[in-house]
Amino acid sequence: MTRKYFGTDGIRGLSNVFPMTPDLAMRVGIAVGTIFRRDDRTHRVVIGKDTRLSGYMLENALVAGFTAAGLNVYLLGPIPTPAVAMLTRSLRADVGVMISASHNPYADNGIKLFGPDGYKMSDEIEARIEALLDRDNFHAQLAAPHEIGRANRVDGDIYRYIEFVKRTLPRDVTLNGLRVVVDCANGAAYKAAPTALWELGADVVTIGTTPDGLNINKECGSTYPKTLQEKVHEVRADIGIALDGDADRVIIVDEQGNIIDGDQLMAVIAGVMVEENELKGGGVVATVMSNLGLERHLNGMNLDLVRTKVGDRYVVEHMRKHGYNVGGEQSGHIVLSDFGTTGDGLVAALQVLAAVKRAGKPVSEVCRKFEPVPQLLRNVRITVGAVPLEDSNVKQAIADAEAELKGRGRLVIRPSGTEPLIRVMAEGDDPSQVERVVGGLIDVIANVRNAA
Repeated sequence: MTRKYFGTDGIRGLSNVFPMTPDLAMRVGIAVGTIFRRDDRTHRVVIGKDTRLSGYMLENALVAGFTAAGLNVYLLGPIPTPAVAMLTRSLRADVGVMISASHNPYADNGIKLFGPDGYKMSDEIEARIEALLDRDNFHAQLAAPHEIGRANRVDGDIYRYIEFVKRTLPRDVTLNGLRVVVDCANGAAYKAAPTALWELGADVVTIGTTPDGLNINKECGSTYPKTLQEKVHEVRADIGIALDGDADRVIIVDEQGNIIDGDQLMAVIAGVMVEENELKGGGVVATVMSNLGLERHLNGMNLDLVRTKVGDRYVVEHMRKHGYNVGGEQSGHIVLSDFGTTGDGLVAALQVLAAVKRAGKPVSEVCRKFEPVPQLLRNVRITVGAVPLEDSNVKQAIADAEAELKGRGRLVIRPSGTEPLIRVMAEGDDPSQVERVVGGLIDVIANVRNAA
């Protein structure tokens, strides 16, 4: 399905540049409000945001749109994405909105939408929203003067989320005796994560807890773990936890400074749940980007690795449809459906911390479950709207690469859902072969791009 506004995770783009403008944000509020205003009862929407400067602008525009559509708005302020999903259900809202561009730099922003069940909205609903956005008689959807909604700023609901997170740690486990460095990426979890970890007993050292609107994800967070690695070494911590800007993903650093990605974390959590007879579905749901080493590890435990398209929403959709309770992405989106409806970096980190405490061993031993197969991912930047993957030369190069790797590795080539990039990933047991295959494909795609 071709979509004009929505990507793999809501609407995203450069702030104050179409489509991430206050005008479109207001129209989104009106369109979504129109769809979910189903009867004469009072309807409500909760809106959270991360710490980007443009969050104020988009928040006000969304408020205008939703109230114009007749919905009452509850503003949560800076709060993690999983908290918005949780509070959408807890506050019996019809819609949940998170204003965030996740791990992207501060200049970007985005709008993520949740339904009343706390799950991200489906492709079908997003298509209905897009259809409304482009209608000529758009303003015919506005509420009557006496039906205009009200807006309220809610204080303290972040503590509901903190208490929820704390309850996900097994009752027989405390974090006493653990020195934990947590990197909040100067983002949405800058209050919640350190507070929850400290209240659970950890000795907490913080990074990225001084947001100024411009420093979110800047040389910190899950996409820049170097800062966390250095701090773990400096303070001799037992573990480092890196969240991204909206705290729906997590990367761990062990006591030696080694990075532990989402694939390893899924292996750790699934292993614990197998031992406790709590794993559902007979395996784990991940995306096409997860390492072949994870698949082999799970297969060795008589578990399946089911792969979906890239995007945690597709992981969640498969989990719901087929009854799995563990899923995620290599990038650190870990979805534990026993606890929540979307990726939650802090909840996932607590499950790993529980495994470490119960094992009584260093993180480097507990969280190294398999040897990753050599994997290489490179990006080719393209012009917005370009479709180099439809070129015959590119198609032939891909077919040749797949034939070369058959039986010895995998190839994944896809356009990014959030940036004008083509992502080329290959993995296999022979690192030199992987590098050669990726390099060749990059050259072919770049030549097509330059020729265009």
